Amino acid sequence: MSKPRSVFFGTPDFAVPIVEATAEVTDLVAVVTQPDKPKGRGRELTPPPVKVWAQAHGLPVFQPEKLRDGVLAAQLRKLDPDVAVVAAYGRILPTELLELPRRGCVNVHASLLPKYRGAAPIQWAIAEGETETGVSLMRMDEGLDTGDVISMMRLPIEPEDTCATLHEKLAALGAAIIRRDLVPWVEGKLDPVPQDHGKATLAKILDKEEGRIDFRMPAKRIVDRLRAFTPWPGAFTYLGRELLKVHAAAPAQRPPGTEDAPPGEVISVKPVLVAAGEGTALELIEIQPEGKRRMAASECVAGRKIAVGMRLDPERHGAP
Repeated sequence: MSKPRSVFFGTPDFAVPIVEATAEVTDLVAVVTQPDKPKGRGRELTPPPVKVWAQAHGLPVFQPEKLRDGVLAAQLRKLDPDVAVVAAYGRILPTELLELPRRGCVNVHASLLPKYRGAAPIQWAIAEGETETGVSLMRMDEGLDTGDVISMMRLPIEPEDTCATLHEKLAALGAAIIRRDLVPWVEGKLDPVPQDHGKATLAKILDKEEGRIDFRMPAKRIVDRLRAFTPWPGAFTYLGRELLKVHAAAPAQRPPGTEDAPPGEVISVKPVLVAAGEGTALELIEIQPEGKRRMAASECVAGRKIAVGMRLDPERHGAP
């Protein structure tokens, strides 16, 4: 029996293991990805990772600027695909493309739908303190990750996981779900299940300000957000007017006598503890003062940059 014919839509590193798996279990006839973009100080045009992979494997690559002018649809229609696989493509597909393959378009989404629909599901699952995530194979419709779910694979979120480590694990899991379930789906052996839209949550696009530490939060939540936003936008605060990046931190108990310290106040320097919300403290372990290298927080104490009674990010927390 011949393999089903497929096309693949995807752009970043996350999608590379998934396009590889698609090529293993189907006859992959073309790849659609975002246009090359300028990167680095020289602003040199750089191809997306999925394009690099496709060219290395001799596959046709389409990089349309527009999706609704009918040009891409005409090109793909000539290839007569049975299914289209989408993973982190970065653009919403119009109805004409969704309905073009015989078995439609399926999406590998890095969450347990209907939780964390949208652009940043990996980051927000960590930031919200989830202990489990996974990937969903979904039949696409015109909504934002609202289609019926074909199957799921689950994965624990380890306490040490960051966005970077979980990204790699979920990319591999996305490849695994394609190997297991794509062909059975095309052959009509799997029945999709409608999502419970009442339980949906949105994983909104990140902006730089999400990395700014709010010491009114409990320390564990601050640490979860630090893990979630590594490598971008990171976690940061202000020491006076100077930016202070926080690379490693941990929840801690407040020392006796500091129960009334306001959020953001340094309450100890051995170790470096900052008052946080709900009676907790945040231990600063590794930090980076503006214009300096990464260092142990204790080095800033030795250099008298940090002392008991100082306030971090005083403007946000209402300190004088």
